[in-house]
Amino acid sequence: MPVAETYQCGWQYELEARTQGARLIAGVDEVGRGPLFGPVVAAAVILPVDAPLPGLNDSKQLKSSEREELDRQIRSCALCFAIAAVDAATIDRINIREATRLAMKNAVAQLTMQPDLLLIDGNMKIDCTHHQRTIVKGDAQSLSIAAASVLAKVHRDRLLVEWEKEFPGYGLARHKGYGTAAHLAALRQLGPTMQHRRSFEPVREALGLGQQKFGLHLELAHES
Repeated sequence: MPVAETYQCGWQYELEARTQGARLIAGVDEVGRGPLFGPVVAAAVILPVDAPLPGLNDSKQLKSSEREELDRQIRSCALCFAIAAVDAATIDRINIREATRLAMKNAVAQLTMQPDLLLIDGNMKIDCTHHQRTIVKGDAQSLSIAAASVLAKVHRDRLLVEWEKEFPGYGLARHKGYGTAAHLAALRQLGPTMQHRRSFEPVREALGLGQQKFGLHLELAHES
């Protein structure tokens, strides 16, 4: 069996950028591409040099309590940060890939200090004039990107906890909108809400829509 690749989350990308003249370096990341419910959320954050954030790593590798504490610390020490969300209706209209790029673009645009360089998790650049570097698994390698992943994850999780009150019965606070067995069972029993992504296959199936019918349904929904 192949050995799983391991990463060290540190300042290597930021230090390399500084040797090339960059001073304000923004980490950019998103969460929520896979869920059936709710927005995709992105964060951009500019940290000071050697920000004291022990334990910071890819948000997926952290416990909820660890993310909450790091969220507090990041907000306290960051030079600036911004969070942006793109809702389910827009995801359905422009697709999840473009919605992800839009969320990241909007987060960067809302920064109060404009960065010299963006370090972006993954392989998608965004539509802006800033210098950009994409890094696959960047949230496990760059502390700036890891900080953005924590801010985005904590923000989205809090949204889902609030939506649990508005849409009881789906278990949103537990699974955060992902397609778990319990969520799929609730979809079949209760049907989709207006915050469900109707372009995602399990939601289409719950609506009884095929791909062709779904396109017509979306057109009518956006016209009304």
